[in-house]
Formats: sequence, C-alpha cells, structure tokens
Amino acid sequence: MRPLLDTVLDALRSGAAERRGPLPAGGPDAVTVHVRSTLGSVLPAHGTGDHEALRTLVHALAAGAADPAHPLCAAHLHCPPLAVATAADLAASALNPSLDSWDQAPAASAIEALLTRTLAAEFYDTPHPDALITTGGTEANQLALLLARERHGPRLTVLHGANAHHSVPRAAWLLGLPPATEIPTPSGVLDPARLADALADAPAPTLVTATAGTTAAGLIDPLPAIADLCEHHGADLHIDAAYGGLLALSPRHRDRLTGLGRAHSLTVDLHKLGWQPVAAGLLAVPDTALLAPLAHQADYLNATDDTEAGLPDLLGRSLRTTRRPDAIKIAATLRSLGRDGLARLIDRTCDLAHDLAQRLDAHPGFELHAPPTISTVLFRPTHATDGELATLRRALLHQGRAVLGRTHADGRLWLKATLLNPHTTAGDLDTLIALLEGSTHR
Repeated sequence: MRPLLDTVLDALRSGAAERRGPLPAGGPDAVTVHVRSTLGSVLPAHGTGDHEALRTLVHALAAGAADPAHPLCAAHLHCPPLAVATAADLAASALNPSLDSWDQAPAASAIEALLTRTLAAEFYDTPHPDALITTGGTEANQLALLLARERHGPRLTVLHGANAHHSVPRAAWLLGLPPATEIPTPSGVLDPARLADALADAPAPTLVTATAGTTAAGLIDPLPAIADLCEHHGADLHIDAAYGGLLALSPRHRDRLTGLGRAHSLTVDLHKLGWQPVAAGLLAVPDTALLAPLAHQADYLNATDDTEAGLPDLLGRSLRTTRRPDAIKIAATLRSLGRDGLARLIDRTCDLAHDLAQRLDAHPGFELHAPPTISTVLFRPTHATDGELATLRRALLHQGRAVLGRTHADGRLWLKATLLNPHTTAGDLDTLIALLEGSTHR
C-alpha cells in the first residue's frame, strides 16, 4: 500500500487546492456535472490501474468536499478527524476484522472490550460499567429504547423534550412503542416543571430521554433535576450526550454534566468532540448486565460449546453482525493524546466558540442569540429577515465561501456556527465575520 498512499495524499492535496475553500462553488448541479465529467464511466470496460483510479477519484472527492478541516466549514457536528485516528482506521481497514466472532477479530475484540469498559467508567462510578460501539447517536438512542422496552415491555411510554434529537421519536416508532410524547421546550432545554406534569400524567412504565448538547444550540438539560424527577416517579432515564458527553474529560467543563452518571443509559459520539473519522458512537450503561437483552445465538458464530470453552461471545455487543473495528482508531487517539491532550482540544474548541460569540455580540451588524454552552454559536444579521438570512446562507454555499447551519429559536431563524476545529484561529473568526458583513451589504 505504501506507493498507493503517496498517490492518495497527493490527490487529497491537489483536490483541496482546486477547491480553494470550504466546499466547491456552483452548488449541487455544478458538483454533479464535474464529478460525472471527471469520472466518465464508473465501470469501464478495461481497468485504468490502481494509481490512476485513486488519483482520479480521490482528487474528485477532495475537490468536491465540504472539508471539516477548513475553518469556514462550521455548519454541523462534523469534525475534522485527527491524523492519528485516520491512520489507525487505515490499519483497521487493511486487516479487516469483523467483530461478530472471536475467530475473525482476536486482538480487535480484546481492544474493544478494554476500550468500552474504560470509557464507560468515565461516566459511571459503578463496579461493572460497560459500553457498546455504535455508528453514532441514532443507533445508540435506538439501542437505549430497545433495552428499556425489553426491561419494561412494549407499552413503554417515552417522554422527550422538543429539543431532543429526531432519532428518539423515530426509534419509538421503529420499535413498535406507543408514539413518543414531546414536551415543549420554549427555553431550549427541558423544564423540570413541565416534565413533572408529564410524568404525573404518563402511564407507567416510562422512559425519559434528556439531552446533554442539543443539535440546534448545544444546550444541556438540567440533568440533576431531571434525574431526581425520574427517581421520584420510578421512571428510567436515558441521556443523549452525543455532543456534550466528552466534556466529562475536561476538568474545566465536566461540572456541566453533573447528574450524567444517574442515567440508565448514555449516548456519546466520539466523531464530534472526539475528532474521530465517522463512525464512532457509544452507548454506555452502569452495569454490563443491562446489556443482557441483546444476547443472540447463531451456531456458526457463537456455538454454545465454543462459548462454554472460553471463546468470547461477540454477537450481543451489537444489533449488527458484520462490524468494523471502530474501537481501534479511538484507542489510538486515547493513547496518543492522553486525557490531558483531549482536554486541551475540548477546552480550545469551547474557547473559540466564546471568542466568536463575543466578537459577534460587540459587532453592530449582528445579533447574538446567547453565549454558547459548548461550541455552537447562534447569530443573525441585525436587520435581515428570515427569508434574507436563508438566502444568504444558500448563497455562501453556492459560492463555496462558507458552510453555516441554520436553526429556529424564539420564533426566528438563526445562522449556526458549530466550531469543532481546534486549529481555527482568531484570524479565521475575523475572516468569517468580514465575509458575512460583506455579504449582508450586497
């Protein structure tokens, strides 16, 4: 692979140079035309060879990418992956272990077991915490509802705030549960008083899902009060901390997550504030026994006599059968950076968000929604209508100049900058503000 990697790295560089910005200019039609003209036939009659194929495809991919490593690509919870994690992911792809039976993944399964228990212990101070590797928050939330259903039966009532991730009510639908009950969150977070009323009216058994890091604004629900209410009403608690969960690694920010360890299950994504290549999700629980409902038997993968003879049973570690060793890149990152290195990246990212918010708040041409909780900043041009704001965002996308998100809050549309690049500089923030300022005066 060594000479092929040189070709890939050169093509990544040349593609980024052609793009010149955070994403390609011209919008969807232009990108599609460029890709089609560059690739020609996807399945040619005669092969072009490894180097030409990689040079052409990787260059086209990079030239047409929305590059999360660019400081003006800040729309989504879409992080620039660390080089060490990307390199480890390459090794995992080369060896291609599948974590559905031990004889396909001897070392990979052992590394995963060490990693998941180590990470679970960051959230739960219990004797036997455990976690499953998932493809992200959507799968983790689905597994959390599945485990609650298996504990309590198919008439489980799911309560969630309007600020919850869309995967929560979708999981209830997918699992055949009663439609999830949405609690209004006019302030952006789940109000304990509204939750108390909903719990008083909800038929038991009940699962409450709270959020630590909303997708729209990065807000954190009042977790201690919510945990108290769940305990009082005998309800289970799941916390979707896909965005905010890794704040637990930062001494400066972990207090924001007080109450996290009282949940029956937690969702955490390491392809957000953990800077991993997609996918790298986690479902953590306080005791490995809570994962027992996922047990499954297929004789060709975990024959009973093999398990009794000591071969690890991996089928109960996921609903998937064939499964990539995503633990490898995470383990490489933890070993490379250590707790203090990850904390520095987290702190730096949060500081950048506060820096941007202060600059926008001091600028007469912009209105700041609120100081950021994690690394998401909501703002809008002072005199723009919602329609003008939406048009401005799309214009920047079509021009290839900036990638910003959008969300509604307080009955209005806001631009959203989600900062996940710790290498962003103060000069980059000034560039973004100047770009927006210039665009609003056209």
